[in-house]
Amino acid sequence: MLTRTRAAEGLVEEVLKQNLCVGCGACLIHCPYFKRHKGRISPIDQCNLPEGECYNYCTRTHMDLDAINQKIFGLPYGSSELGVVRDVFMAQSADSAIHSRGQDGGVITTLLITAMEEGLIDVAVLTKMSGDKSPGGFLAQNREEVLQGAGNSYELGFALEAFDLIPRGSDQKVGMVGLPCQVQALSKMKLNPPLNKVNVRNVKLVLGLFCGWAFSPREFHQFLGESTDLSQVIKFDIPHHPADTFDIYSELGVRSFKLDQVRRFINPSCSYCLDMTSEFADVSVGSGRRVLGWNTVVVRSETGAALVELAKKKGMLVTQPLPEDSLSHLKKASMNKKKR
Repeated sequence: MLTRTRAAEGLVEEVLKQNLCVGCGACLIHCPYFKRHKGRISPIDQCNLPEGECYNYCTRTHMDLDAINQKIFGLPYGSSELGVVRDVFMAQSADSAIHSRGQDGGVITTLLITAMEEGLIDVAVLTKMSGDKSPGGFLAQNREEVLQGAGNSYELGFALEAFDLIPRGSDQKVGMVGLPCQVQALSKMKLNPPLNKVNVRNVKLVLGLFCGWAFSPREFHQFLGESTDLSQVIKFDIPHHPADTFDIYSELGVRSFKLDQVRRFINPSCSYCLDMTSEFADVSVGSGRRVLGWNTVVVRSETGAALVELAKKKGMLVTQPLPEDSLSHLKKASMNKKKR
């Protein structure tokens, strides 16, 4: 671990200059020295603050998986393909408005809205696409704002920067939606709470997304903009095998690119990630694979289990068993990422 006086210098030399930034946004929280510009983190001034902790919370610096798992779940980090698991099943939103705007089954959006309406959280940190469909951290405070964050951009999202919008000293109960790398950064904060940043004890709910890789925003966004009017885009999607395409849905129809055309834009840092299913979240959610309109859901914590049951009781969520072959494929894909 670097001393705090060398934190910013270490982050620049060991992560940013090596093109290893994952775009989690942790280094942007209450920091006047790093800013996000055109899909990248850049230092705008030299920092020697003793309370600087950007290096320690970056997911590309040392991460004690065993200590984090003990902190989150009270268990050592094991050899399971999926991490700590209480239950695995398929689900979809029973709310047609949510289902139509969410990705696949709309489960993440449903759980967030349920938690907010029941007073379990006051605000939600998530990623929202702007008018040109570039993603960034966003703080949602009601149902409609949560719906604005529905969908997937497949680019680095900098979700944690939205913690900067929560006033210091606030006692608001916070929920968060993030990719595995973003959940990891928050988990490092929980393990060693920040001295002068967000009060992570106020984070009451963490919903994680499945992720194999993400695109580098600057290069990929430029590629998309050369052939697509991004202001007209409704959503992005990567259909399941054997489709092998990246699809763009807009007012004019669907435009597809072969995955081989866009793989060159995958963020280099993704090759260092061992977590496909957001193993440190309360609930992790991915696609339903061959079953369209459904999500695969992994419940990990007591908090997550209680929220899922509440959403089902309110008639917000419909569930069904996950087919054994789908679970087997998920475990295999997750283990392959760990091995790589």
